[in-house]
Amino acid sequence: MSEIDYEKLAEVELQKDEVEDTQSEQEETFMPPPLEDPELNINHPYYDVARHGIIQLAGDDNSGRKVITFSCCRMPPSHQLNHTRLLEYLKYTLDQYVENDYTVVYFHYGLKSLNKPSLKWLQTAYKEFDRKYKKNLKALYVVHPTNFIKVLWNIFKPLISHKFGKKITYLNYLSDLREHLKYDQLNIPQEVIRHDENLRGKQKGKPPPVVKVPPPRPPLPTQQFGVSLQYIKDKNKGELIPPVVKETVSYLKRKGLQVEGLFRRSASIQTIKDVQKLYNQGKSVNFDDYHDIHIPAVILKTFLRELPQPLLTFECYDHILGITM
Repeated sequence: MSEIDYEKLAEVELQKDEVEDTQSEQEETFMPPPLEDPELNINHPYYDVARHGIIQLAGDDNSGRKVITFSCCRMPPSHQLNHTRLLEYLKYTLDQYVENDYTVVYFHYGLKSLNKPSLKWLQTAYKEFDRKYKKNLKALYVVHPTNFIKVLWNIFKPLISHKFGKKITYLNYLSDLREHLKYDQLNIPQEVIRHDENLRGKQKGKPPPVVKVPPPRPPLPTQQFGVSLQYIKDKNKGELIPPVVKETVSYLKRKGLQVEGLFRRSASIQTIKDVQKLYNQGKSVNFDDYHDIHIPAVILKTFLRELPQPLLTFECYDHILGITM
């Protein structure tokens, strides 16, 4: 099938999506999205694009990486938005974070014939994002994918490397994001939330069956992550410094002090889970085996992040905040 045929097929699939949306949500006309950020400075270099709230910074993911969202439903009709400026603004936003690892969430709902960029624009966009942008992009979550996305994938497949393709995850429902991100930090458009509710309502026309969740298991005697400092102290013969802290700090002092961005970069999520499991089981960890100085750094950050009571405690929070201001 030629590229032209694929483009026609993509347009057909997009029109099908619009018909389904109209039937389920009774939308008769395309309504331009309201201005999302009334406090945005009119002197912003990309005010004409930024005012729509299409691209936003949305906190961190579960690994501490910055999250950027792209919401199609906030794109006005094409004659009201300069797509070249949109691409420039996207690069302008990413340039602030690409030196470190980052994550992108793409909310597909709301892309319509009236506001979609051309296929040529999409091809240009992909080529514009060189290795600088692709290297530190650790995950791209596509929320509410449709057949239109599948057609686009076939068009771009020759251009997309296998390594980059592995970073893409398709999520059918908003709730699937909770496994990967700090969901409450996401500024999800109300249109997307309503669409998600409609999709769930169609799921066999009834709510999903109640799943019985087994009671949580008590922590292991050797547990390091997700338990209190007092628990670790009691299980380690009164030792004040947890083993995971002692070992990671010692290793980083010996081999990591000259590494730039030591605590900025992330590491393989699966590797971090494997190391956590070893520590929780009381087994030894040799960081030399992993050949990545960022792993002990991420392990230390993860340990501190998962403490039930923060290191500086909730009680001291306001006092400490007052000192820093």
